[in-house]
Amino acid sequence: MIVLLSTSIILLELFDINNDFDLYLDKSVPFVGTQVPRVDGINGEGVRIAVIDTGVDFNHPDLFGWGPEGKVVGGYNFIQDGEVPMDNNGHGTQVAGVIAADGQAKGVAPKAKILAYKVSEDGDAVSSDLIVKAIEKAIEDKADVINISLGVNKTNTQIEAAVTKALEKEIFVVTAAGNDGPGIGTIGSPGKNFGAVTVGATYNNLTSSLVATLEVNEKPYTTIPMVGSTKLDRPIESSIIFGGYGKEKDLLGINVTNSILLVERGSDVEGELLYFSIKEENSANAGAKALIVYNNEPGIFLGELTHEFVKPGYQPRIPVVSIDREEGLEIKEIIQGQNFASLHLFFNPDFVAHFSSRGPVSPFYIKPDLVAPGAYINTTQNNAAYNFTSGTSYAAPHVSGAAALLIQKNPGIHHHEVRSLLLTTTEPVSDAYGEKFSLFDAGAGRLNIGRAFNSTLIIQPPHFVLHVSSDEPIGEQLLELKSLDGSLSNIDVTFEGPGFIQFSNLVEENNLQIKMKVLGEEYGDYEGKIILNQNGNKYVIPFLIHFTEGSVSAEQENGKLNFGIYHPENWIFAKISLTNSRDGSIDTISATPLKTTSIDVYENGEYWIEAKIRVGEESFDAFKIIKVDTVLPGSSKPLKLFDLPEKQIGVIAVIVVIVGLVGLKFTRK
Repeated sequence: MIVLLSTSIILLELFDINNDFDLYLDKSVPFVGTQVPRVDGINGEGVRIAVIDTGVDFNHPDLFGWGPEGKVVGGYNFIQDGEVPMDNNGHGTQVAGVIAADGQAKGVAPKAKILAYKVSEDGDAVSSDLIVKAIEKAIEDKADVINISLGVNKTNTQIEAAVTKALEKEIFVVTAAGNDGPGIGTIGSPGKNFGAVTVGATYNNLTSSLVATLEVNEKPYTTIPMVGSTKLDRPIESSIIFGGYGKEKDLLGINVTNSILLVERGSDVEGELLYFSIKEENSANAGAKALIVYNNEPGIFLGELTHEFVKPGYQPRIPVVSIDREEGLEIKEIIQGQNFASLHLFFNPDFVAHFSSRGPVSPFYIKPDLVAPGAYINTTQNNAAYNFTSGTSYAAPHVSGAAALLIQKNPGIHHHEVRSLLLTTTEPVSDAYGEKFSLFDAGAGRLNIGRAFNSTLIIQPPHFVLHVSSDEPIGEQLLELKSLDGSLSNIDVTFEGPGFIQFSNLVEENNLQIKMKVLGEEYGDYEGKIILNQNGNKYVIPFLIHFTEGSVSAEQENGKLNFGIYHPENWIFAKISLTNSRDGSIDTISATPLKTTSIDVYENGEYWIEAKIRVGEESFDAFKIIKVDTVLPGSSKPLKLFDLPEKQIGVIAVIVVIVGLVGLKFTRK
């Protein structure tokens, strides 16, 4: 099932959407640096961005017009053939607004044009076949960028293949990472695609990024600070106690001193206005250190402590956060026994959102690629409205809009060059304690359009993975360099990584040769960065090293790969998987110490080799990347029955049945 990668936020009870409150697009869009290209008149004009989603409400004043003269210049309705792709759900309109709203709200690329491909009516689910058809139609309609803010939490080979086809047609493809975080390995298709740019979500900007983190018995939960709460210097650590609705009578007879209090939103008395400020005051008077308010209906909400109905002189004394109903009820159940909770509030716009899906997806490349604002985004909504919303669905279109600006500035630029500019110029992201988020959380870092716009150096690849082992402790990586202004001089290279890695490099013409040697036997995965400085511009290339005890080798021979396995102890069995990086197809084979193992390959290109090596009762990983260049022209993979289309398989099955029943009569000429 395909799901939309967003999380609606129910507006606070007292929030008036017609007041002078700034639109959060006016926060997140400048925060990622759009003012830099706009000074030069770069605004996305002439760039066509495909939005594969629930359609777009092109009657919205900020996205107005259908057809060649409108904002939405084309598209297709895959739900109702012959009808225009009007959005009846709102998700696609929200995504399109982040990209190209041009009215009261301003998107990243306000003069870009939208191609709307409607693949879902209600936003709950959509067939993967329709996603594939929409990608193919976007290719046909000559889109420059494709934005896909929906996906599945597993691999879908048809969607992956369609994305690869779009990339081969020089279309820049942006996908949302998903909202299944913070667990690792939670990115699905199309975010798993090697060549697409997969985007996770951070918070917004400094004035709208009071971040709250909550852990109960070491399990994290998603919370939102209420307006009026202030940051903490250190986390509040205590037990959680349930306090009903937070009324004075609810707190009588229970000892809440120095606890974190959990209460339900609203009241058990119909019509009673039990404001959040009253709940906070009652809780503080009872001695609680903090307050959590869970929703009385599905979804999460943004609450407000300070408002026009508070009594004179009221000031919040303890931090208050909101949480959705499902998680609130879960915590209520947990705290029946012993519990330990940690609640922290701090300002950090570059904090990776709790819901943002994490990598890894493969031991051979890094996902997500980067992160962008995706929390508390107030963007265009159906019926000329605006709506607070959160999700990686809204992080991805920030990157799609950024790509439009770079394409407008550099006509003819290749999609992988746009990817390089965006990924090597990001901002670092860190948690409440200054610790950097891992590559699996944040990829290269947070989008910075201003730095990308002013940069001229293309680096391929913009991030990479090295595989070294006890018998091959040296890893090498070639970085190809290209200058958009013709200059490859004055490049300074520095290394940031573990102290037990020896680093060396050599710049020759348009190549940077990297060599790393791992010392000792500290097997595991290690992250680092290679930093290039040129003419005042800084480029960061993150890397991941897999240091394994065993290894797998491969030798090319006329389109055949012959494998070798090594482990310092006696190994008894190995399973080898060979993946074609272009299409994701996988061949597997087993190996033993006495058996020669090989796989035929039928296409030149990069292949990923993964081995599971059995030593006694334990299994050890080993990896290798190899570029195959020995396949002879005209070679083709033997056609298997299950490679055929379904209809052809059916025809063959019928023939087999007939032959089995009546036989075939042969004649000689």
